[in-house]
Amino acid sequence: MSDVYYFDDLQIGQRFVSASRTMSEAEIKAFAREFDPQPFHLDAELATRSLFAGLSASGWHTAAVTMRLMVDGAAPIAGGVIGVGGEIEWPRPVRPGDTLQVHTEVVAAVPSRSRPDRGVVTIRCETRNQSGEPVQVFVGKLIVPKRPNPR
Repeated sequence: MSDVYYFDDLQIGQRFVSASRTMSEAEIKAFAREFDPQPFHLDAELATRSLFAGLSASGWHTAAVTMRLMVDGAAPIAGGVIGVGGEIEWPRPVRPGDTLQVHTEVVAAVPSRSRPDRGVVTIRCETRNQSGEPVQVFVGKLIVPKRPNPR
C-alpha cells in the first residue's frame, strides 16, 4: 500500500473501495470450527433447517475478512486501522461462493483536543456481496495521526 492518508488528508464524504475476496465453503467451516462452532456454520444439511436456511459464514468471519480488506486498501490510514469503538450489523448471511468487497466512507473527522498529533475519524464500511447487497455494516471510530511536520 503506497498511498496512505493522514487525518489532514481525509474529508467527509471521501470514499475507498477494497479489492474482492470470494468465500469458500472450506474456509467458512474452518473458521467456524475454531471460533464459532455452531451448526449453521459447520453443517450444510443442518443449516438448511436453521434461521439462515443454508450454510452461512459466522458474522465474526465476515468481520475478520472485512478487516483484512480494509487494511489492504478500503481504509488506507497512516499508522494502521486503530479502532476505538463502533457498531456492527449483519443484514444478510454470507454464503459459500459469495464475493465480498468493502466500500468505506468518511462520515466525520474531529481533531483531538488533548492530543494535537491526531484526530478521530468515523467511517462507515459496507461489506457487500457480488450482487451489491450489504452483508455487514460497520460504523467505527478510528484514531488517525496528523501528518508529521517536516523539520
